[in-house]
Amino acid sequence: MAGLTQAPQGAHVELRDISKSFGGTRALEGVTLSIDKGSIHALVGENGAGKSTLGKIIAGVHAPDHGQVVLNGEPVRFHSPREAIGRKVIMIAQELSIVSSLTVAENVFLGVEPRRAGLVDRRRLHSQYAALASQAGFDDLPGDVSAGGLRTADQQKVEILRALSRNAELIVMDEPTAALSRPDIEALHAVIRQLAASGTTVVLVSHFLGEVLELADKVTILRDGHLIQTVPAAGQTEESLLAGMLGRSLDAVFPPKRPPAPDAPVVLTVAGLTAPGVHDVSFELRAGEILGLAGLVGAGRSELARAVYRASKVSSGSVTVAGAGGGGGAGERTNIPVTGDPRSAMRAGVLMIPESRKEQGLLLGRPVAENVTLASLVRVAARGFVKAGTERRTVRDVLARVDVRGGGSQAAPASTLSGGNQQKLLFARSLLRDPKVLIADEPTRGVDVGAKRAIYELLASLTDSGVGVLVISSDIEEVLGLAHRVLVMRGGQVVAELSGDEASEAAILGAAFGATERGKD
Repeated sequence: MAGLTQAPQGAHVELRDISKSFGGTRALEGVTLSIDKGSIHALVGENGAGKSTLGKIIAGVHAPDHGQVVLNGEPVRFHSPREAIGRKVIMIAQELSIVSSLTVAENVFLGVEPRRAGLVDRRRLHSQYAALASQAGFDDLPGDVSAGGLRTADQQKVEILRALSRNAELIVMDEPTAALSRPDIEALHAVIRQLAASGTTVVLVSHFLGEVLELADKVTILRDGHLIQTVPAAGQTEESLLAGMLGRSLDAVFPPKRPPAPDAPVVLTVAGLTAPGVHDVSFELRAGEILGLAGLVGAGRSELARAVYRASKVSSGSVTVAGAGGGGGAGERTNIPVTGDPRSAMRAGVLMIPESRKEQGLLLGRPVAENVTLASLVRVAARGFVKAGTERRTVRDVLARVDVRGGGSQAAPASTLSGGNQQKLLFARSLLRDPKVLIADEPTRGVDVGAKRAIYELLASLTDSGVGVLVISSDIEEVLGLAHRVLVMRGGQVVAELSGDEASEAAILGAAFGATERGKD
């Protein structure tokens, strides 16, 4: 744009008439926005609305096709994140960028390590790390352990500390709390407020509207690449933000609960299961039931799911599957061998949506079709060769069932889809196996509210057909909104079983923190 003037007093960054396309997809169209210094400015919208793209343009990950970025009154054009970091603009991306072979402290100070005589000063490195972790409220994260072995939540903390170590003046945070437990979220919120109070500008991209309303000074709503409005957060509600994001009201976040029939057969029996992070766990799951699994990060929820699915080594205990596929009949009973693997679980009718679609679920560089049929090649192949026509029709039909939108060609890489549609690919893959039991670990992590509702409807439709669903979620509201019954874990054990009116946020948190024990009032 010609004739640029100085940024208004108080503006940290201005985006003027920003447009950006990826191939034939228009991600942003004519976005003009001013973000105040020292403010917490939230960007909200459905997946594909352009909010992450806008954040990446601010942080130098992408360059706009058209328009101007003005930083502290000066027009800039970043060609890389490194250039943006040089101007004290840093992004904490939704997809983590941990160097697995390095320690936590080495990751945090990567590229800015304290040195003496040309070598890394280990003593100062760990001293500086300890001070930074304490300042951020992450004292429980040791600096000398390998970052590659950390849980997703702890790896997210490393990303946050890395940004803080650069003394950033503007931080773009893309879904920073998606992998964190409630105590960790509260600690991070305190850090974000502290940053803003000290003059640091925070651009917050979040699907958690309650978080946005709690933290943000202003909220910008994006829809289909267009800026709908920028408003003070104080005057908004979750309902008003949803209406702006979707272009319509959303009557309810969760579909009506449809409890299983009173005589619904048991489709999954877990007895005395012991595995890494899991100690003597027993429970049953009925056909048409959604069983929620709650607890703090590290309580053993994902470890239990992996043990049932035989993705981790089981020491003792049994897992028995009964029923006739999606019909949910009694059928024959199948024991998954203790020494089994995920293939034996799938043959028994147990499918799993893993916690991280990037690390554990999808082959993002491979075509959409291959990702969908990966676990069901026998359906689309003959004599060792995939039949292209059969695969195409099979994938088309199952993608329609899970409501994947904007996917373009089945030959396109899975990475070209939005987060919500990537998540639906995992559901499509599972549906092709006609599951008796579906384990969904954090099924809506990193997806927008519209995609969440679609996934909730999908889970409800599966239970209607007799599938038993085990849902693991760090979002207590999600667990309560979906589950007919809730198991709470702590220390690798089930410590409470809640249903009906006794299933509440207070009861779940009380059990998770040790205030109650299973079987006690």
